[in-house]
Amino acid sequence: MSAGTSQAVGDARGGIPAETRTAGRLQALGRAELTLLVRNKSALYTSLFLPIVMAFAMRQGVGSMNLAGTGLSVGTVLLPGTLGCVLVFAVYSNVTAAYVARREELVLKRLRTGELRDLEILTGTALPSVLIGLAQCVLLAALGALVLDTDLPTAPHLLIAGVLLGMVTVVGLAAATSAFARSTESAQLIVMPFIMLSLAGSGVMVPLDIFPERIAEFLAFLPLSPAMELIRGGWTGGGDLKETVGQLITGLAWAGLALFAVQRWFRWEPRR
Repeated sequence: MSAGTSQAVGDARGGIPAETRTAGRLQALGRAELTLLVRNKSALYTSLFLPIVMAFAMRQGVGSMNLAGTGLSVGTVLLPGTLGCVLVFAVYSNVTAAYVARREELVLKRLRTGELRDLEILTGTALPSVLIGLAQCVLLAALGALVLDTDLPTAPHLLIAGVLLGMVTVVGLAAATSAFARSTESAQLIVMPFIMLSLAGSGVMVPLDIFPERIAEFLAFLPLSPAMELIRGGWTGGGDLKETVGQLITGLAWAGLALFAVQRWFRWEPRR
């Protein structure tokens, strides 16, 4: 029997590698979620335009900040803040709403009766928002530098680590948060505490360097603060090794807590 024939027989008997089957299922689920996202004009606006609108809204406020002695400029405050807006609006808010909507429509329950594993369902549902968010971060980092006449990131490894860490954290928190929303309408309200806390205290709109030292030390332990500090470090070069490692450890701890919360409290059945 030839190698090609053996491969065909193996495929027919279900001998396709598990990695291939997983990738195919994620692609199919992600494509379906993307179609639903495109049809939802409100979610599409939140993903594509709201972070840019927030950037323009922040520009005047950033220009009036006293950045003397912080080593920051308007660009190194505004660009990381814009990426933070992508994390909280384009990813966290949309993914929370998607989980709630699919749960209440019994989609999650039906998917669990098929071949999809729980992790694949959660990942595939979040995939379009995450990929759109990553693409926006790349475009905003490049085009924003041109618009603001700011250099490209001097420590891209910190920027990449911050974005990826932030993505894992907000997706995990989105899944955990969805357990407390009874409907897609209430999902729009249930996300507001985390969004407001992140915008005001995690360095999205106001860098932690602006706050008094003791307050900054406290705010550094908020869920999105480590990711934001790493993202900002992508442009400023970051702090010393000890500080960077501390940010990574804190961020990974929050990501781990978010994933634990998903396992503990995520709801697959409608809240009725």
